[in-house]
Parts: sequence; structure tokens; C-alpha cells
Amino acid sequence: MKPTITPAERAGDAICWVPVPSGTCLFGDRSRPIKVRALEWTRTPITPAQLGVGVSTVPMTGLSQPEAAEIARGLGGRLPRSVEWEYAASGPGRRTYPWGEAAPASHFANLRGGPGTTTKVGSHPGGATPEGLLDMAGNCWEWTSSSVLGDGFILRGGSYDSPDLYAKCTFLNAAPAELASAGIGFRVVRET
Repeated sequence: MKPTITPAERAGDAICWVPVPSGTCLFGDRSRPIKVRALEWTRTPITPAQLGVGVSTVPMTGLSQPEAAEIARGLGGRLPRSVEWEYAASGPGRRTYPWGEAAPASHFANLRGGPGTTTKVGSHPGGATPEGLLDMAGNCWEWTSSSVLGDGFILRGGSYDSPDLYAKCTFLNAAPAELASAGIGFRVVRET
């Protein structure tokens, strides 16, 4: 059963923390087992309204990875590692998509073929994880704290312009740390 989401949480006005228990992530295409600690996650990507910098409840985008990491610290947390993100999206049973095994559709995620821009966070409640995390696929890529060669960082989740393949929990991408894109946002995790 999916958790109930209040109107304030749906609108993206308040930061709601969702616990994700510890476990073993079968990471990546090779299913490498990696232990992951219990964390609290922001239910959605962070919005300008949640930061008090406007009333918009679409994901806060246009920030470089260091800027997103600084905001996460200011909120009492940090950006997730790539393995933590994958575990939160796929769960211990290793779902193909955050919502399960069903192929992507508009009620699950904002992907290519949708409105062509970011939408209000929580607009696709059918795509929630069993724990209640929203927008883990589509809407905007999400910065992680996992670096790659060449001063870049791993992105997870896909965006409003991503094909269905990018909605898979194991799919990852990378971008230069300084890239500030309208298609990249972030969510925050904190230790429990």
C-alpha cells in the first residue's frame, strides 16, 4: 500500500522526510551487493518554495553540483551517493522502476513525450516507491555526491526529456560539476 500524501506535501511547499531502511543494494547492471545505511530522504526533489526563494513547486534546477551540495548541507543533510539513490529507487527486491515492473506511462513519471518541461513535484503519484518517495524517475535528473573522472558527478533518475530507458533504477549518467541545467535538480538525505 502506498503512503498517503497530504496536499501540502503534494504541492511541494514543505520538506517531508521519508525513512528508507538499511539493506543491501544489488548495485548496477552486475548486481554487485553493497550495504546501504538507513537514511531519511526528501520525499521529492527540492523546490524553490521549500527553500523560501519563491512559490514555485517545480524542482529547483539550474544549480551546479557544488551549489546543490551546499544547499543540502544547509538543510541538515547531504546529496545521496549513487548506490544510496539506486537502493532507494529499486528497493531490496530490485524493482526495475521506482514504482515496480510496469512500463513507464504518464501517471508514473514525467518523461519524453510529456509536457516537455518540469512539472510540480508529486504530480505523478503512481510512480511513488513503496516507501513514498516521489519523482525518482523523470521530471529532473538528480545530482549525487558520487564523482567520476574529469571533475564530474553521477546523475540519477532521468528528466522530462529522457526516454523511458532512463527511468530504470539502474540507469545513471554523469555531468561536469559546474553544469547548471534546467533539467538537473536534487534531493537531500540525512542520517537517521
